[in-house]
Amino acid sequence: MQSFMETAMARRSIRRFESRPIEEDKLARILEAARWSPSWANTQCWEIVAVESPETLEKLGAELSPKNPATLAIAKGPLTLAICGEKEKSGYYKGTKSTKFGDWLMFDLGLLTQTICLAAHEEGLGSVIVGSFDHDKVNALLEIPDEYEVVALLPMGYPDHAPSPPKRRELSEFCHKEKFGRKG
Repeated sequence: MQSFMETAMARRSIRRFESRPIEEDKLARILEAARWSPSWANTQCWEIVAVESPETLEKLGAELSPKNPATLAIAKGPLTLAICGEKEKSGYYKGTKSTKFGDWLMFDLGLLTQTICLAAHEEGLGSVIVGSFDHDKVNALLEIPDEYEVVALLPMGYPDHAPSPPKRRELSEFCHKEKFGRKG
């Protein structure tokens, strides 16, 4: 088993998968890890729709933005998770926004999605986070209630390639000490 640092540094965005299905026990471990993701005041504002039907996957893939490189990952992959958030739950207290940024669901779903991606990588699977698609059409296709929103699509499967790591900024380029602008 890899250390957390090895997992974090080795995970890549994968957009091409082998055709073999994901074993139920692997998916269960990934979703169990997701269950433990942190969230605003433990609101756990997420819902996940697991899509495996080839017909539905094709329809999901058709809702991506033109030329999106993840289209085939969704349309032809074995599984896509639709990451949904309950609106006005996270970041709210008694129905009132509690932060400058209002609804905190994007932050909570980002934490959840990262946990899923890292857990999938640890299980030998690849994934890519997709945010550019027709949200209204995907909501309708998956019969998402009005109080929820699909925020991301997460195709997942066995990678059919191993991309090299992208260039990363050095710590000295983005870490500040005490105040913004004080690098060190």
